[in-house]
Amino acid sequence: MKITSDLIVRTYECDSYGHVNNAVYVNYLEYGRMQFLNGIGFDYKKMMAAGYYIYITHIDIHYKASAFLMDKLYIDAWPIETGAVRGTLRQVIRKEDGTVCAEADVTWATVTTQGRPSKMPQEFLVPGLYPEK
Repeated sequence: MKITSDLIVRTYECDSYGHVNNAVYVNYLEYGRMQFLNGIGFDYKKMMAAGYYIYITHIDIHYKASAFLMDKLYIDAWPIETGAVRGTLRQVIRKEDGTVCAEADVTWATVTTQGRPSKMPQEFLVPGLYPEK
């Protein structure tokens, strides 16, 4: 299931060249992932209360075009791989006109509060976590 969220580029996200700083895209991806989880009915607060977290273990990001102050951006997120302990989301950040600013594959893993890898508890394995066939 693909979930799309949107935001407007703010002044403090732009660098001295006038475009969104590359590091800020990682924040946009995080925002998009949380919106994705909310959109599929994943209760992250409940998961944390149960003693589990989702850690990001790898981000493979490709920058395609610059975004600028006041651009409206859309962040698409959908699962491309889901296993017992880890999975990968594909995320695309694009402008209102469809221009792709960045594409990323973001790998996550379920861990205990002690940071040890763990299978995700069954109650949190909502259908939207799995790639569509």
